[in-house]
Amino acid sequence: MFVDEVQVLVKAGRGGDGSGSFRREMFVPRGGPDGGDGGNGGDVIFTASHRLTTLLDLRYQRHYEAEDGRHGGASHCSGRRGKPVTVALPVGTVIYDQETGEVLADLVTNGESVVIAQGGRGGRGNSHFATPTNRVPTHFEHGTEGEAKHLRLELKLLADVGLVGFPNAGKSTLIAAISSARPKIADYPFTTLIPNLGVVRWGTDRSFVVADIPGLIEGASEGKGLGFQFLRHIERTAMILHLVDVSEWAPDEPVQSLEVMRQELDAYDESLNHRPCAIVATKIDISGTSDRLSQLQAYCKKRKYKCFPVSAATREGLTELIAYVGKQVESLRTTPCETNS
Repeated sequence: MFVDEVQVLVKAGRGGDGSGSFRREMFVPRGGPDGGDGGNGGDVIFTASHRLTTLLDLRYQRHYEAEDGRHGGASHCSGRRGKPVTVALPVGTVIYDQETGEVLADLVTNGESVVIAQGGRGGRGNSHFATPTNRVPTHFEHGTEGEAKHLRLELKLLADVGLVGFPNAGKSTLIAAISSARPKIADYPFTTLIPNLGVVRWGTDRSFVVADIPGLIEGASEGKGLGFQFLRHIERTAMILHLVDVSEWAPDEPVQSLEVMRQELDAYDESLNHRPCAIVATKIDISGTSDRLSQLQAYCKKRKYKCFPVSAATREGLTELIAYVGKQVESLRTTPCETNS
C-alpha cells in the first residue's frame, strides 16, 4: 500500500524536577544544600531514510512520546536525561504543523534529521539557590513540559523527470520500457493507482530518475477522478514529459488532450507549466496514427515544444528520447531551476 500523507501527534518528555536535599553526614551538623538538577526530557526526532518509500508505518502508529527526565537526587546527583524517540521517514517528506500550516522541516537527503519536538528542561536543585544570606534554601525548580505538536506529514517523491498524461496514455508502459521499474500495466483506465519511480541509465555511467504520476484527468485539480492526490509528487521534478496518445483508439484529439493537461497543471500550480518540458507522442506503432501525429507535431512546432514520437512496444524513438532527457537533466543539475517544495 502506498501512503503519502498522514497525521501524527508527538510529545517530547517533561524535564525532571530539581531536588531539595541537604547534606546529612556524621560530625557535620550543619550540612549545606546538595540537591541535584533534574534531567532534560527526551526529544522527538525525525530522520530521513532511503530504505523507506511510503508513510505506511505511521498510519498504524500515530502517537510518539519521548521519555521524561528523571528527578534530581541528593549529593548533587543529576537526574538522567529522558530517552529520545527517533522516527524514520522516507526521503522527500515535508513536515507541517497541522494547527498553523507552517512547514517545520523538509527532509530531502538520506540521513537528514530534525528535532521536531524539544524535550522540557530539567529543574535546578536547591544547591543553586544558596547565598550568603540564605544558606538553607528550600527552593528548587520543577522541570518544564516538553513540546507537544499535531503534525501533518506529506511525502513528495524525489525525481528528475515527471511523466504526465491521461489514463492509458502509456506512462506505465514507457517507464517499464526505459527503466527497471515494473508497474502494473493493463488496457483499462486508472491501472496505475500509485506513483512509480524508475532509474533510467544513459551514456556510460549516467542516470536520471523518472516518476510516473497517475490520476490526471480533466477536472483533476477540482478533485475529479483520483483528483490531485498524486500531483504533489510532480512538484519536485525539474522536467515534465507530457505523454499524448496519438493512436486511433484515443478518446480525444491529441492537441486537445495536451491543452487540457496543461490547463490542469496550471490550475494546480501555475509554476509547473514554466518548467522545462517535452511532448511524447505514444503508441505510434498502431495503424492509423499518422494524421493525429502530424496534427500534434504541427502544434508543437508552432508552440516551440520538443516532440518525440515513440513506441514502447517496438522501442522506436526511445533512444533519442532518453538521450535528450538525459542531457536536459544534466544541464538542469548544473543550473537548477526553482521548484516548489
